[in-house]
Amino acid sequence: MLRTQGLTKEFGGLTAVNSVDFELEAELCSLIGPNGAGKTTFFNLLTGTLSPTEGTVELRRDRTWQDITDASPHETASKGIHRSYQVTNVFPNSTVLENVRVAEQAHSDDATTFWRNVDHYDEFTERAHEILDRVGLAHRAEDLASTLSHGAKRKLEVAIALAGDPAVLLLDEPNAGVSSESVDEIRDLIEAVAEDYPVLLVEHNMDIVMGVSDRVVVLHQGAVIADGPPAEVRANPDVQSAYLGGYEPGSLDDDTTAAGSETDSEEGTA
Repeated sequence: MLRTQGLTKEFGGLTAVNSVDFELEAELCSLIGPNGAGKTTFFNLLTGTLSPTEGTVELRRDRTWQDITDASPHETASKGIHRSYQVTNVFPNSTVLENVRVAEQAHSDDATTFWRNVDHYDEFTERAHEILDRVGLAHRAEDLASTLSHGAKRKLEVAIALAGDPAVLLLDEPNAGVSSESVDEIRDLIEAVAEDYPVLLVEHNMDIVMGVSDRVVVLHQGAVIADGPPAEVRANPDVQSAYLGGYEPGSLDDDTTAAGSETDSEEGTA
C-alpha cells in the first residue's frame, strides 16, 4: 500500500530520518521509538509536509505504484493518505457533524465548490453521519466540537481522517492526553478501523502497541533497528536497550508510556 526506499531527512548536520526502507501492507503496523527517534518526521515525509533529502515515497493504487515523493500535503491526501495529529486539530466552533462533513466534501470532486449551500451535499452529510456512528459520536453530531472531552475530540479526529475513504490511515499518538477512562475506547476504535484500512500507528503506550499491532517497527536515531511481530520486537535486546527498558505486558499504568510523550519538530527533534 505504501513504501519508502532510502528515505532520509537532514536538518543541517542532524539526520532525523536515516535511509529508511519501509513497506505497509493491509495491516496495523505500529511505529515506536524513544523521543527524538524520527517518528513524526517520518509521518511528515509520508504526507508531503516535509520533502526528503534523499529517497522515495510510493503509494500503490489499483496495483500500480505511484511515486508521491514530491507531492504536497493536499496531493497526498487526495491520493488517499489521511492522518491524525499529536495535537488535536478540529474546528472548535463548528458542530461535530460539520467537521466531518467538511472533510468528506474536501476529499470529493466538489471540493472546488466548497461554499455552496450544504443542502446541495446531502451525500456528504449522510456519509458524515455514517462515520460518526462508526467512531461512537453519532449522539454528539449537533454539538459544537469545543464541547467535547479530549477523548471525544480524539475520536472526532479519527472520524475526520476517515472522511473520503482513505487508502492508508496514519494515526499520530491518538491516545495523547486522553484520560485513563477513555484509553480502552480509543484502543477499540483503532482495532476496528484497522479491520478495513491499512494503519500506521505512532503510540507510546506499549500495552496498546503490543496488544493491537500485527507488526512493530522501531526507530532509533532515525534508523530502523527492528521490524517484526510484537513479541519478537519486545524480546529484541537492542529494542530493550534503546527504548523498552525491561517493559513487560501489563506493567504500565493506563496513562503511562514506555518513554513519555513525544513532540517532534521540523528541526529534527523527531
